[in-house]
Amino acid sequence: MKDKYKIRKDDKVMVMAGKDKGKIGKILKVIKKKDQVLVENVNKIKRHTKANPYANQPGGIVEKESPVHVSNVQVVCGSCAKPTRVGLRLTKDGKKVRFCRKCNETID
Repeated sequence: MKDKYKIRKDDKVMVMAGKDKGKIGKILKVIKKKDQVLVENVNKIKRHTKANPYANQPGGIVEKESPVHVSNVQVVCGSCAKPTRVGLRLTKDGKKVRFCRKCNETID
């Protein structure tokens, strides 16, 4: 199976568009079917939930993250600390690794 995105879970990303532009967070989940990612503390929404005594859930207003489109986030490089595009290259032992296009350092 070919990997569609160069973004993975637990990557540090910066939001490039929308109401949370400029915020940095960790990817919690990648939703491949909808081309979206769930970023920690970004695109927060409020949901009014009913109490569920069977699942031990209290009712009230719950604040949670909403998905952001993949095109609106960029990976933040660990070495140069800037949002960057990600490239793929093969190592000498034939392993595929991601690298920063600004400073040429490997991300994985």
